[in-house]
Amino acid sequence: MAKKIATEKAPAAIGPYSQAIVTGGLVFTSGQIPLDPATGTMVGTDITAQTEQVMQNLGAVLAAAGSSYEKAVKTTCFLADIADFAAFNAVYGKYFTEKPARSCVAVKELPKGALVEVEVIAEI
Repeated sequence: MAKKIATEKAPAAIGPYSQAIVTGGLVFTSGQIPLDPATGTMVGTDITAQTEQVMQNLGAVLAAAGSSYEKAVKTTCFLADIADFAAFNAVYGKYFTEKPARSCVAVKELPKGALVEVEVIAEI
């Protein structure tokens, strides 16, 4: 049976979904945007600051599920502007050192005007 993950160290869900679900030895995180977990407000105005916050949020969700960045097998990354790709990668690479499989796409718009959103599938 699937287990819902919730931690106060990451932003609460802003819709009808869970921060993550654990099933079959894997954790599937919902997409994280750069919200401060304590206040629910957007952190940073540039891609570097926002990506750092997203990574902190993802790390908290992964830890709550009993996983980590090192156990990631797949990420999906959404950028509001593909011109931010290099700056995003500079931050992303500090966290996902094991180089999981990844998709990274530019999208028209992200929730709350975020510049970046990332979701992860990782082993437990």
